[in-house]
Amino acid sequence: MMETLEFKIDVNANKEKVWDTMLQLETYEQWVGVSWPGSTYQGEWKQGQHLKFVSKDQGGGTMAKLLEFRPYEYVHAEHVAMLNPDNSEDRDSDMAKGWIGTTETYAFNEKNGKTEVKVQIKTAPAWADMFNEGWPNALAKLKELCES
Repeated sequence: MMETLEFKIDVNANKEKVWDTMLQLETYEQWVGVSWPGSTYQGEWKQGQHLKFVSKDQGGGTMAKLLEFRPYEYVHAEHVAMLNPDNSEDRDSDMAKGWIGTTETYAFNEKNGKTEVKVQIKTAPAWADMFNEGWPNALAKLKELCES
């Protein structure tokens, strides 16, 4: 059974700036690093592509497929594997089976020069605390980067 979590923040910047800050590698590492230190990604943000979300320090992480990608509007990704420290895919362990199928969506809605970022996660209850603890701080850092 999956749990749906939702996180929102209003940013005093247009959606193009918020989008670019959220997804460009250098600034991605800054805002994500607040909650998940050392996190980065490998791959290209394009529909149908696979992205690897990994730890620079420890290796390992997760791999997601971009199911929907509308620039400056919407991203929908589904996690399809966990990654071992040697970057090999794990789809068979109990932990991986509990993680695979987790989805993340990011929606960007601009109104009067402000952008609402809405993140929605569907995940197994075992992962909910990680997201509930991490996303609010990460979004606060994203806001700070966009507004500075």
